[in-house]
Amino acid sequence: MIENGKQVAIEYSVFSDDNTQIDTNVGKDPLIFMFGTHQILPALEEALRGLEVGDSRQIVLDPEKAYGDVNPHAYKKVDAKLIPEDLRFEGALLVVSDEQFGEMLIRVDSLDGDQVILDFNHPLAGKTLKFDLKVLDIS
Repeated sequence: MIENGKQVAIEYSVFSDDNTQIDTNVGKDPLIFMFGTHQILPALEEALRGLEVGDSRQIVLDPEKAYGDVNPHAYKKVDAKLIPEDLRFEGALLVVSDEQFGEMLIRVDSLDGDQVILDFNHPLAGKTLKFDLKVLDIS
């Protein structure tokens, strides 16, 4: 049974609220994590508590329990020269490393003349997510 301190292996697929698949590991290596250490979303972890090997579950998380609401203050206008030329388009994803926060994914929201507006929100912020999960192993 899944409980704190157990290593858990799961198979998952994640869908947005319009049923578009966002990610999956079906047919690939399982996601392995230590239960109770918040290596995955806390609400998702709690929904798995008590499941057994072979159990499947569909879990829907509102934005507040997933990656949060879109923060309107998480946008920043910067000089376009600071962004590599091949990434100066709407929707481009930049990976920025920071000693304090590690790697961050930043999306180019829009272009405004010689300025680029960057979106520092998590790419899944503001989205309701549906997870299809299957417990493969507990040890």
